[in-house]
Amino acid sequence: MLKQVQHDKTKTKQTSMTINQNKVVSVNYHLSSHIDNETPELVEQTSTDHPFTFIFGVGQLLPDFEKNLLGKKVGDKFDFKITPINGYGVSDKEMIAKIPKEAFHVDGEFDSERVKEGEELMMNDADGNQLMGFVQEIGNDYVIMDFNHPLADHNLHFVGEVLSVREATPEELDHGHVHGPGGHHH
Repeated sequence: MLKQVQHDKTKTKQTSMTINQNKVVSVNYHLSSHIDNETPELVEQTSTDHPFTFIFGVGQLLPDFEKNLLGKKVGDKFDFKITPINGYGVSDKEMIAKIPKEAFHVDGEFDSERVKEGEELMMNDADGNQLMGFVQEIGNDYVIMDFNHPLADHNLHFVGEVLSVREATPEELDHGHVHGPGGHHH
């Protein structure tokens, strides 16, 4: 009987823990987005079996996402919107590039299997940094790529619930990601 009482105290302590710096948080949510007055479209949906689990306050998420979760507890529901400027930004014309078609050649031939309008491709810039881009247009001697974030210009709408909150372990903080269920496995 004594063990049961101790277990209940631990459970109560975890459910009353609030989201703040260096806590491991699991949430279930759905994210929809839209540009201006367009109809919102579902972008991402988690579940209680496959929640989104992260370390709060380590700079890996949109600041407004974290701001809207700060102070919440297990069982708290949330429903908030993030504007493009506070989300993934506004499209930048400088992030659209006209690239010579030769850059997409494999064994002397244009890679028409991978390079198609609307496809997402990993590219490297002049410094070797990897960039994800979308093929906008394929011309006779060029490919136009858009390296803006796919959700640039989008209003974001998150609706969900906090599933768990716990202290991050020193190892998780050192590695910068969650270990165990919902996280990374080594």
